[in-house]
Amino acid sequence: MEDQLTVLEALVEFDRTGPGLASRLTVALREAIVVGRLRPGSRLPSSRDLAADLRVSRGVVVEAYEQLVAEGWLLSRRGAGTVVAPVRPGPVPLRAGSTGVRDGAAAERSGPAAGITAPAAPVNRIRPLRPGVPDLGLFPRQAWRRAYERALDRAVAADLDYGDPAGAPRLRAELAAYLGRVRAARVDPDDLLVTTGAGQAFGLVAGALRAAGVDTVGMEDPGSAAIRDHLVAHGLRTVPVPVDAGGLDVAALARAGVRAVMVTPAHQFPTGVVLGPERRAALLDWARQVDGLIVEDDYDAEFRYDRDPVGCLQGLAPDRVAHIGSASKALAPALRLGWLAVPPAWRAAVRARKHAADVCGPVLEQLAFAEFLAGGGYDRHLRRLRRIHRIRRDAVVAAVRRHLPAARISGVAAGLHLVVELPAGIDDVALARAARRSGLGPLALSRLRLRSGGPPGLVLGYATHPPDVLAEAVARLAALIV
Repeated sequence: MEDQLTVLEALVEFDRTGPGLASRLTVALREAIVVGRLRPGSRLPSSRDLAADLRVSRGVVVEAYEQLVAEGWLLSRRGAGTVVAPVRPGPVPLRAGSTGVRDGAAAERSGPAAGITAPAAPVNRIRPLRPGVPDLGLFPRQAWRRAYERALDRAVAADLDYGDPAGAPRLRAELAAYLGRVRAARVDPDDLLVTTGAGQAFGLVAGALRAAGVDTVGMEDPGSAAIRDHLVAHGLRTVPVPVDAGGLDVAALARAGVRAVMVTPAHQFPTGVVLGPERRAALLDWARQVDGLIVEDDYDAEFRYDRDPVGCLQGLAPDRVAHIGSASKALAPALRLGWLAVPPAWRAAVRARKHAADVCGPVLEQLAFAEFLAGGGYDRHLRRLRRIHRIRRDAVVAAVRRHLPAARISGVAAGLHLVVELPAGIDDVALARAARRSGLGPLALSRLRLRSGGPPGLVLGYATHPPDVLAEAVARLAALIV
């Protein structure tokens, strides 16, 4: 290791005086990779060892490594440390079609529309530009393993029995503290239920609404088609309520004649707008006037880049807002860890449905998440993700401006996706379909609208891949438009 470090130090000589050490180390490492002094597959020293050899703090090395992982120059692999990423092949050229959108699946067909070739979709990989999914390669495996081991070491025999249907008490206490500190929630552990992701939380609320005689719920338009379908599958009818630059149109909601509404106030999906203070006040007044329930989907509120944090609605009216969140966007959907804070009047009905649904959730995973929260691991992971996501967002914005100069970009201040409004006349549904056949994952904006009109557009996710892959994906996407 000593010889390896000595060689590496010679390869990345940089000025160690003054501020900006991490940036200078990042530049030096990047240059060493570009010119070939650090070859693809080369293993780098641990951050601790390199910091000691370079006589800098470990945080400087960690920040440089994380930056280069975010840019795609380095890979951080379980059990293999940090290595130089392999060289990626260049983009595959596409040939133009005759329908206004270049169709990447034409090679699979015969007949008049055949003859257009595009690369096949990658196998067992998340498609670039797919919104709503994190980079699963950034899952903090070592930190999670340590939290899980601590949970196992501290668990008593009773913890292995059937647990509280509402979730492990320790996790509910940690979640209540976290939501109060980070999301300005006013929630007691007794008001919280730990759910199997946000999906179960929506189902529990839908069942409680049906039992209370409420069979219709307002939905933001445009809004999440997946959540809309989920509520319909649980027996609710949805009524579209338009969204504008200020968020949900509360006056239109009042005219809809419903007593429940599902909203994404901190970062509206898909537009990215924030529900403004006046609209928030009006929405809470509406709920009190109709004795209604506001269902708040806080799906990616921790990720913000160019704006101040926005508190959750639940903190303004705990008696009127059911608050739903999960770890799916920050950690991984496979953990199936979500939470639901319900007003006291709905607590008994929701708890009964939770018990009927699964008796109790996976207690050991819940205890591990409690350890992860208590030890600060979740906060550190979120800070890291915010740095990485900002870089990736900027790469997509730059690529869109370069390859789709006529498009309008919005919703970039927070979250894991942005919206690209396209010129009139482009069929965004056909474009999204062709993109999927070419291995990309954007959503058509038109598919997320029910009644509201508007220009064609795409919802582009930027969390799943490093900047160069995202930029190349945008170029491929633009090439699909004649």
